[in-house]
Amino acid sequence: MTLEETSNYQDEFDALNAQVTKQGSAVRQMKKDGAQAEDIAQAVELLQNLKIRAAELSKNVDSDKFDRKAFDDLILRKMFVIPSFEIHGGVKGLFDLGPPACSLKAAMIDAWRKHFVLNENMLEMECTCLTPEAVLKTSGHVDRFTDLMVKDPETGECFRADKLLEDAIDNLLEKSPNMPIEEQEEHLRIQRQADAFSPKELDDLLKKYECKPPSGAEFSESFPFNLMFKTSIGPEGTAVGFLRPETAQGLFVNFRRLLDANAQKMPFAAAQIGLGFRNEIAPRSGLLRVREFCMAEIEHFVNPKDKSHPNFKNIASKELVLFGQDDQLGSGKTKILTAGDAVAQGLINNETLAYFMARTQLYMERIGMDKNRLRFRQHLKTEMAHYACDCWDLEIKSSYGWVECVGHADRACYDLQVHSKATKTPMLAIKKLDTPEEIEVAKVKFNRKLLGQVFKSDQRVVSGILNDLAEDWADFEPIANALDTEGKTTVEGFEITKEMVEWTKTKKKVHEIKFTPSVIEPSFGMGRVLYSLLEHSFYQRDTEDERSVMRFNPQVAPHKCAVLPISSSTEMNAIVDEIAEDLMENDLSLRVDKSTASLGRRYARADEIGVPFAVTVDFETIQNSSVTIRERDSCTQIRIPKDEVTKLIFAFVNKKMSWEEATRKYPIVAVSDEEEQSTAKANGPVKVVDSGRGKFHRPS
Repeated sequence: MTLEETSNYQDEFDALNAQVTKQGSAVRQMKKDGAQAEDIAQAVELLQNLKIRAAELSKNVDSDKFDRKAFDDLILRKMFVIPSFEIHGGVKGLFDLGPPACSLKAAMIDAWRKHFVLNENMLEMECTCLTPEAVLKTSGHVDRFTDLMVKDPETGECFRADKLLEDAIDNLLEKSPNMPIEEQEEHLRIQRQADAFSPKELDDLLKKYECKPPSGAEFSESFPFNLMFKTSIGPEGTAVGFLRPETAQGLFVNFRRLLDANAQKMPFAAAQIGLGFRNEIAPRSGLLRVREFCMAEIEHFVNPKDKSHPNFKNIASKELVLFGQDDQLGSGKTKILTAGDAVAQGLINNETLAYFMARTQLYMERIGMDKNRLRFRQHLKTEMAHYACDCWDLEIKSSYGWVECVGHADRACYDLQVHSKATKTPMLAIKKLDTPEEIEVAKVKFNRKLLGQVFKSDQRVVSGILNDLAEDWADFEPIANALDTEGKTTVEGFEITKEMVEWTKTKKKVHEIKFTPSVIEPSFGMGRVLYSLLEHSFYQRDTEDERSVMRFNPQVAPHKCAVLPISSSTEMNAIVDEIAEDLMENDLSLRVDKSTASLGRRYARADEIGVPFAVTVDFETIQNSSVTIRERDSCTQIRIPKDEVTKLIFAFVNKKMSWEEATRKYPIVAVSDEEEQSTAKANGPVKVVDSGRGKFHRPS
């Protein structure tokens, strides 16, 4: 296929993807608006047809080759990731990290903490994983994290109801190839709406399609299944709790103490790294959808009327790949804009949101992610929560397609407001004014007798709500208008009538302004980031045996270097131990391999777990105290004095020196295919040079 043909296919593919996105958004809106089932079915059918066409076209544009078999083999064989409780049969959605992945994750988190928490002077917390029901009821998790389930009454085994229906229809159609087209279409229409049926409708359909559990009994009635892990707190079993589905709530409920810790200064950010838990019904795609996962979340508290960021100028010129709402529904193509231009054009809502998006991009580049496989996708209006101002996901391309790994959301004031309302605890910050300002307020007078008759013990709650709203005419004006036109309105669940309150619009001078902060939240799924980094780092050498290599950069590599003796003599092993001890004293992780395998084989072992450098103690080391250092990806080697090993590895790891700079400073050593020293060609002809440190091979 020519380059022009590939480009044409790509343009057609992008346009088709935009149609898929637009139609998917339309279907979601129709379901939300309660459209007729027949209309929804037609819209879903069109969506499915578009997806089929897009899948066919993708075969002509997806030129990336990824050897999943070789990748999976390496990940399991080198114990990066393994199924939990494997010898007992394992559990879906649970995985253990082996030694290399443990070190990789620790290095990623360390880099994250330095990049965000330390660099931005954030307040870090570690909150409990066990969360009382009241907290998650307030946040909405208790009511929202549900799917409809049915149970086998004989065995107690649970099944997701809509998936059972979909599978039953698939089986029916497979067993009836001669079924009339009209009848097939009717079954497919039901299948497409499986996740939109009510519990009663699902129960009736499961009976219609004769769905039965393995025991042969009738399924129980459908019931909502919450994706949170529920437990009880205390021996009495009366206090309900959950394993947290996110880390954010711990930061929100501690807002007042965090503000005090920051000397009442705004804006400020709090951060937390920890585990989240979601009882996924159908875990899949390895580390991309699991039941226990590591999260790193930031809650940046800011004045809702001023979302500028003091450090925005430092990243304003950073280019980002942006996939905005209009592009998703139109051309299907991304745009490359600087963060500054994106804010100026109104594509990204505010400076603080754009600032954290750019900082996230820089973090990904820092840990070694392929920047050509990163993009920011804006949530469509049908995806965003009603309270959100703007949301962008950092998506990373892997063999599974574009995967959301980091969410960036302007959550407005929602989180602090709901916790404040539920606990009657003010979640306010104060802005001191240099000079007093006049603001418009509402002066209210209550009919206390009528309030008491209607609301009884809630009288104070209602008057308190209205008094708070009256502090800003902009907040009270909608209520005033509704009372004037309709004679009544509902405020936080209470119906207020015009007879209950009188008001006048007035002005007052203030020396400070109280406000509920907005929250800008970058939320990192570190498990997904880890998996994406594993894929981006994996490649196979262009050799006959296609050896697998992990291309970790030195900053996050599990081991910074390997130390290898060319023979197992006592003298060489003593030198290896000396070098290893010095590296460890300087906090540089290493791998010592004194096995009797060939040097080439030991290099290959180190390459498979991503060790960027290998120090080899050879016969010249005994003669002149010099060693060779091999760089993993180029396979080139330099010879340096033994006493400079730690200093040089430290410089590589901390970006004080590049490998290219090192090859200009130190002599290059030629190696053969067997990775043993020789005078064979390496980067062209070589010559032997005699220096004060001994004899070295240099390019001619």
